[in-house]
Amino acid sequence: PSPAGASPGSGALNPFDRRLKRKQKNWAALQAEPAKCDYLREEVRGWQRWRGSPRTWLCSVLLILPFRTFPLALDVGSGRGYIAQHLTKETVEKLIQVDIAENALKNAVESEIPTVRVVADEEFLPFKEDTFDLVVSSLSLHWVNDLPKVFREIHQVLKANGVFIGAMFGGDTLYELRCSLQLAELEREGGFSPHVSPFTAVADLGHLLSRAGFNTLTVDTDEIQVNYPGLFEVMEDLQGKYILSMGESNCSWNRKPLLHRETMLAAAAIYQEMYGNSDGSVPATFQIYYMIGWKYHESQAKPAQRGSATVSFGDLAKIEGLLKREKK
Repeated sequence: PSPAGASPGSGALNPFDRRLKRKQKNWAALQAEPAKCDYLREEVRGWQRWRGSPRTWLCSVLLILPFRTFPLALDVGSGRGYIAQHLTKETVEKLIQVDIAENALKNAVESEIPTVRVVADEEFLPFKEDTFDLVVSSLSLHWVNDLPKVFREIHQVLKANGVFIGAMFGGDTLYELRCSLQLAELEREGGFSPHVSPFTAVADLGHLLSRAGFNTLTVDTDEIQVNYPGLFEVMEDLQGKYILSMGESNCSWNRKPLLHRETMLAAAAIYQEMYGNSDGSVPATFQIYYMIGWKYHESQAKPAQRGSATVSFGDLAKIEGLLKREKK
């Protein structure tokens, strides 16, 4: 993996310590019974329906796949191979899994699809242009320093008419925890520093994908709420014991190395007071962005030329009345 972003001197341009993130993910991948830690990924990739239509990005994959076969697919930030378990040889003939953590790839779940595992940084994909028919990514892109560059690289390695389908954490993720810690630090220490990494805003996502060259874009958001006994269990989870066997511990350069005991106790009380459930548990919200983007091909449907419409939007409001008159 490239050492880019490995220097604190890079400042705001590179907010994350990628070397530390690699260590965190390698450590998380070696924890006992890692499958217990994957429930959030399972929720993201599982079948969920909302208003009668698929709600998750993987559902979108499964809807697209029956209509075509992808000879070669790429899983960016694959981890232990969560996506591969839902793909078949009839839809994806060969899968390349890429992750920054070698331990995650070594402990990957077996799949019926022929798979090649490559240790590489998501920010520096080691592949030629026009290589893949499909690129997928699940809950890894929120840790990259240069998201526009990653989108450009994904677009570059896709073949014409190839599709990118991804999911990543959004800006409102863990807002309960962030607010509680900030209020507690302000009260006890007179200031605060970030303990949860920054996330991309959904308003920027479509623009970034479009600038990278993708078209026919779909961007959607959803929220997954997990209940915990208290703040300390949330923090333990995020350090890698459960959810964050995905390795989600904070790796920002400006992170604070520790919190004082009194501050933690105050934060736990604030969390319970502001967000606590009636049964004594506390919620942790994970906002998920789902995205689909296609690489241009001349066979794709094109929008009609401006001014070519034969019916105005104003006329559409009159349709119901016209139909009633015709029935009479």
